[in-house]
Amino acid sequence: MSSDNERSEDPGSGAPEQLALIRETVRKAKVPRAKPRTWRGAALAEELPVARVLVNKGVLHLDQYFDYAVPEELDADAQPGVRVRVRFGAGARNVRGGRREGGGLIDGFLVERRAESDYTGALAALAYVVSPEPVLGPELLALSRAVADRYAGSLADVLQLAVPPRNGRAEAKPSPEPLPPPPAPSAGSWERYAQGPAFLRALAEGGAPRAVWTALPGPHWPEEIARAMAATLASGRGALVVVPDGRGAGRVDAALTELLGRGRHALLTADSGPEKRYREWLAVRRGSVRAVVGTRAAMFAPVADLGLVAVWDDGDSSHSDDNAPFPHVREVLELRAAHGRCAFLLGGTNCTVEAAQLVESGWALPLRADREQLRTAAPLVRTVGDGELARDGAARTARLPSLAWQTVRDGLRSGPVLVQVPRRGYAPRLACERCREPARCRHCAGPLQAPDQRDLDCAWCGRAETAWHCVACGSNRLRAQIVGARRTAEELGRAFPAVPVRTSGRDHILDSVPDVPALVVSTPGAEPVAEGGYAAALLLDGWAMVGRPDLRAGEEALRRWTAAASLVRGRPEGGTVVVVAEPTLRAVQALVRWDPVGHARRELAERAELGFPPVSRMASVTGSPEALAAFLAAAELPPQAEVLGPVPVPGTESGRPRRPGDAPPGESWERVLLRVPPGSGAALAAALKAAQAARMSRGSGEQVRIRVDPPDIG
Repeated sequence: MSSDNERSEDPGSGAPEQLALIRETVRKAKVPRAKPRTWRGAALAEELPVARVLVNKGVLHLDQYFDYAVPEELDADAQPGVRVRVRFGAGARNVRGGRREGGGLIDGFLVERRAESDYTGALAALAYVVSPEPVLGPELLALSRAVADRYAGSLADVLQLAVPPRNGRAEAKPSPEPLPPPPAPSAGSWERYAQGPAFLRALAEGGAPRAVWTALPGPHWPEEIARAMAATLASGRGALVVVPDGRGAGRVDAALTELLGRGRHALLTADSGPEKRYREWLAVRRGSVRAVVGTRAAMFAPVADLGLVAVWDDGDSSHSDDNAPFPHVREVLELRAAHGRCAFLLGGTNCTVEAAQLVESGWALPLRADREQLRTAAPLVRTVGDGELARDGAARTARLPSLAWQTVRDGLRSGPVLVQVPRRGYAPRLACERCREPARCRHCAGPLQAPDQRDLDCAWCGRAETAWHCVACGSNRLRAQIVGARRTAEELGRAFPAVPVRTSGRDHILDSVPDVPALVVSTPGAEPVAEGGYAAALLLDGWAMVGRPDLRAGEEALRRWTAAASLVRGRPEGGTVVVVAEPTLRAVQALVRWDPVGHARRELAERAELGFPPVSRMASVTGSPEALAAFLAAAELPPQAEVLGPVPVPGTESGRPRRPGDAPPGESWERVLLRVPPGSGAALAAALKAAQAARMSRGSGEQVRIRVDPPDIG
């Protein structure tokens, strides 16, 4: 043992000398010292020392850019488009050494580097650059600003939807090298449409056609979308397709992979997970891939040299975002097509009123098949009305009319049969069997329910009801207003004991079913795809879908019916659809004739007479009566604006989660609809945004909820 080790055993020996030696060593080491968060006294960048930053506050009165000083050490990384952290909220008096200090740290995007600032006071310095990866390009910034202005929202809120959260591991991995453009595809099943091959040729030659595509029923639409994307890629441009859900995105993804192979497109859905989704998004942002298939958030995907934007089934509610400022995929892609001068394709087996307006205005051209092709692809549609149900003993005992019973039995001989019901579970709402007057509580007028299928009680106050009778006709017999999927599955299982029964709904959605005899009970939108198509389909309780108190009730019912009927085999193969609804209703007649375009055009003509959207622009303003009155008094609405209301907003039903726009429990809200003629929508949005920003800047109590182009106006 050395003498040094011997001395070290004495705890008091030589301690001051050792500590002094350590301090001197640390002092002389050339280790970069951490700058204070204010960067006080730090040198600024020699060129473009000012950074213009969008802070992520998401409030309207702060919907602007703020200037910050760029320290020299951040000069290389502080480039336009990167994520940064800045100090925000410091007062003008907190200035030291020529720099504003204080305030809380907040996220933001560096938008621009400038030589000088328009602000005459002292600037705070950038705190740090979160990542040198530029994620906000000029095109995405311009699109986000246009969307914010259209929907009376803030740019920060739009960017929350447009730019996914950062993932460090995904960002650290390089993206693959881009592949050369593929050859132009053949027309394939586009030959069934008169203008289909010409549409593909225009895409392949670098054109920008705009089309509203009424797709034929059947399984070919994913392949047809893939061919349109491949034709666009062949011209050296990018393509973007947005579908309502992950199941549809998976079908287009599989079709595109089969047509072009892997590595040419990205799949952007929530099912991918944050790391994989961000990695795919970065590959698009870096230009590694030029084709994107995804769900709602993919409408902002930063595709380089965009040549085609497409949306499938634009009437699906999934295309309308539930987060402020509530943009709709169709409208955002219309903005991208107009600003980027690229092709536009709006497709679906149905036709919305907005799609019909695009054709009527000449902004887009129709892309349809002739009646001969339609008769081959569409199934036979038959109806069962209320009169037949009343005379049908089978319908009274088992809720299945004889025609539907026979259709199910015949269909099960050759394949699966689809049964669509309007809701899941058991029926919580009841009505009079004779006149269908809703059954209500005698104490509070709340809806009666039978949770255990025996005893009646009120869904609002919980009181039991032992001697109910109809106040309209005196009958004491009840029926389910809408019998759910689980109850229907049990009834069909008893009726066809040798056939397997499968259910598909919100809790468990099936992607596909095999081509074997089976009963598939599904809620609207959750219908699985059958291999080879369904042999038949039953659309039950159609009157409940058409009779909803909503402007879009008929349009929405037809959309859901055509979506389910499109999964059935064509008429030459024996495919049959039975819809249980009054045959004289417009939506039912459109389904029988398979004429969604004619239905949409008639709806558009009626709305033009009444001044309803999409012919007019409309916004809803919701809040407490006091806040709503104060907002309307302060808002400088356009002279042509018409105020409809206010009307009470229905409260959240007991036991159900609160939906966006519902009044908080225990509060009474009201809603006003503001309507302006065509051409005044931008002025209305600007007035609403200015009024809301003024109230927020003054702290004028409770704020109101604004939604431009609300999907549900009653």
